[in-house]
Amino acid sequence: MRIGYKLIAEGYGPAEMVRQCVLAEQAGFDFVEISDHFHPWVSEQQHSGFAWSMLAAMAARTERIELATGVTCPFIRYHPAVIAQAAATTQLLAEGRFTLGVGSGERLNEHVVGQGWPAVHVRHQMFRESLEIIRLLWRGGYQSYEGKHLTIEDARVFDLPESLPKIVVAAGGPRAAALAAALGDGLFVTEPRADLVQTYEEGGGDGPRYAEVPLAYAATEQEAAQSARDLFRFGLTGWKVQAELPNPVNFDAATSWVSPQHMQQAFGCGPDTSRHVAIAQPFVDAGYDHLALINAGPDVDGFFDHARSELIGALREL
Repeated sequence: MRIGYKLIAEGYGPAEMVRQCVLAEQAGFDFVEISDHFHPWVSEQQHSGFAWSMLAAMAARTERIELATGVTCPFIRYHPAVIAQAAATTQLLAEGRFTLGVGSGERLNEHVVGQGWPAVHVRHQMFRESLEIIRLLWRGGYQSYEGKHLTIEDARVFDLPESLPKIVVAAGGPRAAALAAALGDGLFVTEPRADLVQTYEEGGGDGPRYAEVPLAYAATEQEAAQSARDLFRFGLTGWKVQAELPNPVNFDAATSWVSPQHMQQAFGCGPDTSRHVAIAQPFVDAGYDHLALINAGPDVDGFFDHARSELIGALREL
């Protein structure tokens, strides 16, 4: 069991994200994963720095901890050729410690370039083509590709690492889980769904299985639940909402019904290690072996102290 830490780039500035990565390494975490957004989710979040710049700084400031995107949409706002180059460069800077987490994106981040937001079946087609382009460019040499939606012409990534990054594919349903098996090296989820692991394995997938575990550390359950509501209430809307709304103001409206009590039911709130372990247990039972801990609580440094002294060890025993 490998234990990681979720860097919430919408909740904190870029320098703080780098600091938290350093603290995560010191606390004994195995990896960090950072969100790759253009906008924050809700109005209380007032940040959304460029993930790839932060990853470069993290690579320079750390020695052991693995780094990952959690996750990048490799089309619309980006072109997959650019992501192939960015991931290869980050792998070189991190000396082999980088994992490319990818997903099919949200309107929140992708609409900003004025290219629209396609229907979900089109997004899945674009996602598959993006992964095919990244894999093609990582073979080396000049490459061309002509898909239904995406093309490259005489493109070459010159700086390729000897050990290519793993590609871990985010899945909210069986179609994406099958794609993770076909074109990815691992699976990434936000729910403890055993059916996605089953689909992944039936498709031939045998790589790492990442899951985000929702926690909120604070001195009291009430303080933790209020902070979780402020920072992470969008998580209770479900993927069909999360993928479709364009701006934080829309998520504010969609989550106006969410109370701290709702967050207490979904998150491990407060200082109690046993509650945090109980929230993580269903992910372990469902077959996930890389647990990325979200801390939606207000006390970042206190969480790292808690993780170092109790939580990481308790989770490794699951």
